[in-house]
Amino acid sequence: MNADDIAAIVVSYRSAATIDACLRHLRAARDVVQIRVVDNGSDDGTMECVQRHAAADPRIRFVANPDNPGFAVGCNQGANDSDAPWLAFVNPDLMVATDDLARLRDDARLLGEALVGADLVDESGDHDPAARRRDPDFAAMLRNPAMRVLSVASNGEPLQRVAAVSGALMLMSRALFERIDGFDQEYRLHAEDLDLCRRVRAAGAIVAIDNSVVVTHLRGVSSRSRPIFVEWHKHRGLWRYFRKFDAVDHGIATRVLVFAMVWARFPLAAMRAMARAG
Repeated sequence: MNADDIAAIVVSYRSAATIDACLRHLRAARDVVQIRVVDNGSDDGTMECVQRHAAADPRIRFVANPDNPGFAVGCNQGANDSDAPWLAFVNPDLMVATDDLARLRDDARLLGEALVGADLVDESGDHDPAARRRDPDFAAMLRNPAMRVLSVASNGEPLQRVAAVSGALMLMSRALFERIDGFDQEYRLHAEDLDLCRRVRAAGAIVAIDNSVVVTHLRGVSSRSRPIFVEWHKHRGLWRYFRKFDAVDHGIATRVLVFAMVWARFPLAAMRAMARAG
């Protein structure tokens, strides 16, 4: 195994619309020596496509979970099934260019010990606001609804330190991943990336985004098949994040109000997600 080698970890769920293109891009990516696809019980032809790629490329191995244990579990499974010194977590609706992952690896090396993400755009070229974020401050959100916006603008520098990047594309060393015990598997969907980034920083490492690496992300392809399920676990994840990191610093009244704020938003968010899926 070479010190530059990268393992790409893809967690899929009903990703037939994009997984073929995603894997073609990963197979062409520089320094990617292992590709691990962890499928969470897809029933739409995703696994058939993955199997065709695996038959053509020995770098690809897959885990076919019989159910959907969640994104965090799948990421840890893929990492544990590989042994490359660098880990890239790549959504199945993400299309990396040939040098993208190698450039992020070089960024992480330059920073010393770091988790690095990229600028993400959709098919229309619109930027994903989740690509660079600050930590959520739920108590502050109670006083000022504007604090619910977590996105951070680009500072114009190629390599920008931020609190969190999007879980759609994250690269870090295996050593750092193992030092922080990987993803917290108590999250099912959403907020596990915020959690991981916060623990990376707590461990003394850096979280950064390379604003010069722009990657196409066809957002929400898997989520559209089960919008209410996704929104439920998104809100559950946010509540877990608050309980894990911040609840201890607040009294019972604030905790109750944060709980109410998070879950009062769920019905409207679910209706909006259903409308988008329809």
